[in-house]
Amino acid sequence: MTNTVLLKLQDPVLAALLAGVTSLVLTPFVRKFAIQKGAVDDPTRDDRRVHTTITPRWGGLAIYGAIVVGILGILLINHQPIKTYIWGILIMSGILVVVGALDDLYQYKAKVQAIILLLTGVGVQFIYSDKLSRVQIVGFSIPGTSEYLNLGIAAIPITAFYLFVVTKTMDTIDGIDGLTAGIATIAGTALTLIAILQGYSNVAVYAAAVAGASLGFLKHNYNPAKIFMGTGGAYVLGFTLACLSVVGTLKTIFMPMLIFGLPIFDAIVVISRRILSGNPITQADKRHLHHELLGRGLTQRQAVWVLYTAAALLCAAGLLLVRLYGPRP
Repeated sequence: MTNTVLLKLQDPVLAALLAGVTSLVLTPFVRKFAIQKGAVDDPTRDDRRVHTTITPRWGGLAIYGAIVVGILGILLINHQPIKTYIWGILIMSGILVVVGALDDLYQYKAKVQAIILLLTGVGVQFIYSDKLSRVQIVGFSIPGTSEYLNLGIAAIPITAFYLFVVTKTMDTIDGIDGLTAGIATIAGTALTLIAILQGYSNVAVYAAAVAGASLGFLKHNYNPAKIFMGTGGAYVLGFTLACLSVVGTLKTIFMPMLIFGLPIFDAIVVISRRILSGNPITQADKRHLHHELLGRGLTQRQAVWVLYTAAALLCAAGLLLVRLYGPRP
C-alpha cells in the first residue's frame, strides 16, 4: 500500500473511530433517557414483533450525535472547510431524527411520514456550493458506455423519490436485532471506499463516520438488543447514506441499487406480496426477508448474518463496478 493511499485512508479511519467510540459511550445514556420518557417498544403491541421484552428506542439520537462528532471533529481538527452540502445533510438528517423520535412516541400516519421525507429530500438539494457537491441525481451515466442522460428539472423529484425510497426501506427492514445497524456499517464502508477511489475526501470522511457510528451502536443493538435505533435512527442512516451516494460523480445508475440492494429488494418483495394479496402497501406484516428466515428455523443471529453476507456481496459488486468503470480523481 502506497503512502498516498495511506493518507487517503487516514481521515476516514479516524472519523470512523471517533464516531464509533462516541456512539458506544453515548448509547447507554440515550437508553436511560428513552426509558425515562417512555420511548419503549412493547412486543405485545402486535404479532409482527420478534423480541420478547420491552425495549427502549431512540438509539437514533446516539447515532446522529456520533456522526456529527465524527464528521465535524475530523474536518475541524484538519482545518478543512466544511462543505455547504455537509451542513445540508446534517440539518435535514437532524430534522429526521427528531421527527423519528416523535414518531416512536405518537405513531404518525404513513402519509405524514412520507410528506416529511419527501420535503427533506427536496430541501437538501438546494443546499450546495457548486454543482459537483450537490446532493442531486442530475443525470445517469451507464457503466461501460459514453451515454449520459441529463434529467434537467426532473432531477428534483427523482432525487427526492430516491432519497425517500432508501430512507424508508432502511426503516422497514429494521425488524430484528442488529440488522439495520449492520447493513448501514457495510454500506457506509463501501461508500467510504468508493469516495476514496473517486477523490471525494469529505464524502469518504462522512460515510466512514456513519459506518463507525452504526458499528458502535451495534454493540448495544446486537441480539439480544438492549436498545433499538427507532424510526429516527433508521431515517438518519438511510437518508445520510442515500445523500452521500449521489454527491458529485457518485451517480452511476447501478451502483446505488447494489449498495442499498438488500433493503430495496426486501421492500419490492414485501410490497408486491401485499398488492397481490389485496392488502394496503403500508400495512405492516411478517413478509420481510428476516421474517422468512426466522420462519425457516434460523435464530435472529443466524438470520442477520445471512443478510449481512448478502449485503456485503452486493456492496462488493458495487465497489468492483466503480473500480472498473467509475471516473477517477
